[in-house]
Amino acid sequence: MELSDANLQTLTEYLKKTLDPDPAIRRPAEKFLESVEGSQNYPLLLLTLLEKSQENVIKVCASVTFKNYIKRNWRIVEDEPNKICESDRIAIKANIVPLMLSSPEQIQKQLSDAISIIGREDFPQKWPDLLTEMVNRFQSGDFHVINGVLRTAHSLFKRYRHEFKSNELWTEIKLVLDAFALPLTNLFKATIELCSTHANDASALKVLFSSLILIAKLFYSLNFQDLPEFFEDNMETWMTNFHSLLTLDNKLLQTDDEEEAGLLELLKSQICDNAALYAQKYDEEFQPYLPRFVTAIWNLLVTTGQEVKYDLLVSNAIQFLASVCERPHYKHLFEDQNTLTSICEKVIVPNMEFRAADEEAFEDNSEEYIRRDLEGSDIDTRRRAACDLVRGLCKFFEGPVTGIFSGYVNSMLQEYAKNPSVNWKHKDAAIYLVTSLASKAQTQKHGITQANELVNLTEFFVNHIQPDLKSATVNEFPVLKADGIKYIMIFRNQVPKEQLLVSIPLLINHLQAESIVVHTYAAHALERLFTMRGTNNATLITAAEMAPFVEVLLTNLFKALTLPGSSENEYIMKAIMRSFSLLQESIIPYIPSVITQLTQKLLAVSKNPSKPHFNHYMFESICLSIRITCKSNPEAVGSFEEALFLVFTEILQNDVQEFIPYVFQVMSLLLEMHKNEIPSSYMALFPHLLQPVLWERTGNIPPLVRLLQAYLERGASTIASAAADKIPGLLGVFQKLIASKANDHQGFYLLNSIIEHMPPESVDQYRKQIFILLFQRLQNSKTTKFIKSFLVFINLYCVRYGALALQEIFDSIQPKMFGMVLEKIIIPEIQKVSGQVEKKICAVGITKILTECPPMMDTEYTKLWIPLLQALIGLFELPEDDTIPDEEHFIDIEDTPGYQTAFSQLAFAGRKEHDPVGQMVNNPRIHLAQSLHKLSTACPGRVLSMLSTSLNAEALQYLQGYLQAASVSLL
Repeated sequence: MELSDANLQTLTEYLKKTLDPDPAIRRPAEKFLESVEGSQNYPLLLLTLLEKSQENVIKVCASVTFKNYIKRNWRIVEDEPNKICESDRIAIKANIVPLMLSSPEQIQKQLSDAISIIGREDFPQKWPDLLTEMVNRFQSGDFHVINGVLRTAHSLFKRYRHEFKSNELWTEIKLVLDAFALPLTNLFKATIELCSTHANDASALKVLFSSLILIAKLFYSLNFQDLPEFFEDNMETWMTNFHSLLTLDNKLLQTDDEEEAGLLELLKSQICDNAALYAQKYDEEFQPYLPRFVTAIWNLLVTTGQEVKYDLLVSNAIQFLASVCERPHYKHLFEDQNTLTSICEKVIVPNMEFRAADEEAFEDNSEEYIRRDLEGSDIDTRRRAACDLVRGLCKFFEGPVTGIFSGYVNSMLQEYAKNPSVNWKHKDAAIYLVTSLASKAQTQKHGITQANELVNLTEFFVNHIQPDLKSATVNEFPVLKADGIKYIMIFRNQVPKEQLLVSIPLLINHLQAESIVVHTYAAHALERLFTMRGTNNATLITAAEMAPFVEVLLTNLFKALTLPGSSENEYIMKAIMRSFSLLQESIIPYIPSVITQLTQKLLAVSKNPSKPHFNHYMFESICLSIRITCKSNPEAVGSFEEALFLVFTEILQNDVQEFIPYVFQVMSLLLEMHKNEIPSSYMALFPHLLQPVLWERTGNIPPLVRLLQAYLERGASTIASAAADKIPGLLGVFQKLIASKANDHQGFYLLNSIIEHMPPESVDQYRKQIFILLFQRLQNSKTTKFIKSFLVFINLYCVRYGALALQEIFDSIQPKMFGMVLEKIIIPEIQKVSGQVEKKICAVGITKILTECPPMMDTEYTKLWIPLLQALIGLFELPEDDTIPDEEHFIDIEDTPGYQTAFSQLAFAGRKEHDPVGQMVNNPRIHLAQSLHKLSTACPGRVLSMLSTSLNAEALQYLQGYLQAASVSLL
């Protein structure tokens, strides 16, 4: 695409159409942009548009499209074509910083993100002048430009907060500090001075405080990995100014908005974070400043109101206290009983209250409420911070703190008892207090794993939790019901099993509650209880104990999916999956109705898949229904195909990318249920599965390979007779996969199935070409993963066609090649093979080469006989060699950038491990002994003399053990 006015005009029109609400106009425009984004100059056209277009909406649209383009295409992935040509990359890096700095804020943010995406890949090696270009702009005095630089620096450096330590990371941080720390400190001081100069100018203060927030965030990122020498030397400057900003109150910066945090609150919360970082990680150096920060933050907490806009500030301030009180040498600050009482009374209890804003979220924004409360994304809520502070204080003062709170809990419960309908919030706070007091250590998988001995959890459960859940109306006091259900969930390991069994019908009953939070918690609690393990790793709650509730459980779970707001509720669908898994054959009578409901749901959500977890559990539930039913009645597979194929066809025809990998997995499961032939409905689909477009998407590869393997296992002879013209297509897929480092193992899975199942004559003409392709790949890029797969393949080939056929095919490609493969690949590398079945295939294959290949006994290959036997005994007896050369690092398929649907393996669609040599050989060591015995009978004396002169003593000892076990001897 040329940089021409005509192209700019075309691009403008298509960008406009992508904003159209009508999908008939919007989708073709999106497809067009997708089709041209590989062209040279496309990104430069976008940048030109966002600089020169007269329409603001086009500028913004171009900036978002550009950022997403960079996100999808900038990273260069091994084995894949470079999606942006080098001249475009150079031009983008040369122009993007000045363009970002001169753009309005809305566009500046998009370009700043794009710079940080490019920076993540190219900085510092491929973009060395980025830092100097940014630092030079600090001198401009224009805070619009300065804030642009700070914003970009923040998005570039914030990854230092969660990167693992490495030399590369340290080198980069050192480079950044050398160039950035001093200018940042000078900018910080200058900005503070300007704040006092412009103390009465509201608009100037807004800009300056935006800068201070970004500076404080950069301070956090640059100090996160370790305390840099520069910041240690300048701690006085930073900490004194941070402290004075914490205590600053300027009327001009206060906002009337009760929800949205203002600049002052955001700055103070970041400073609390910075102080907590220093208190936790650099306490020795921070010691002189700590007391004044504790005082300032304490005063902040006692004087800040309950409005939502202060939530982040209050929670960060409480987190600071929590991190301080856990450190042994700050213990003295909290020892006094009055201090503890004061913290409990003024900080913890007020911040545990259920406020009007929480109630509003509970009722109107339940998804967000659940995400915060259940999934622990409530890091910045007051309740969570207060809970962490209780835990921190209990580390050294468990007795006194428990004593203080017990009094609070009792008085709250008494208040509630006086007038439950008015005072229910008192009970809510009491339950929350008990929970935070009792829980010392917690995991998502197991709930509470360590509890405070001083709190009687079962007694509290029976007296205060159960009565709420037993009440006749499920819709009364929804917050308390949710609290009660959450209590069961959290303390499921502490409450005795008989109490859990009493709770199950109560939880099933609450699946009918109107409140989204209540029925979601009920589903989640059931799902967690069903995963608990008892003795012998069996589930704690058995299918027999659940027998009386099966019908009502399934009815209520599916009914819950029809409640307003829960049509795609992932917790309910996960509970359905877990119930199937626990109940097994007891669900069979309900399958016809269940599968109808699941396929209707599948059809509905396939129109617009938006909840990945929900979709995953839905497919898992479908797989479980199939497995459980077909286990006792294999014929039932037909009725599942009838129910599902219509929907599957629609999904494939409409190219619903998110669902296609799942559909292939379910189809593999169904096809594997057929015992003899492949039904014609599957054969009709077979040619479509070989279309190159399906194999372009990484997410499709594992399930498609598995599906093709199922075709080969169940119907190789049908393919050979009725679809022989498709064999080249099948091998074409293998050729594509084998060329990629990320997917070569999938290519081998397919090849192994072809070798194992296809009639030999149907692949005769292709065999030599297959080996040539493999050798080309070995020459071009030999990786450990490829070698392991290659070894398994050649040994499987040997097992299937015989050792002589293997030697002949190698030597037909190039004379003496068989010897080279033995010497350079099999003997030195066989120790790397992993997996029981894989090792067994290799052992049987090598045994055949040793004992069923005449050239090994009477040609120049004979010198390799003993080393090969030694390598085989090593495979049996030595530990696996799992070393991988330094230069090899595999990109995880999941890490490839862009919007590819990643592949998600369905646990309940998993293949049974298949052993191609299982029927032939049970114990490979005994098989070796028997085969050697047979060989020595054919040529007496030869084998023994080779063994006694050349085999190392330890290996010989092992071999004698195998011969004894097999009750044979060598002649």
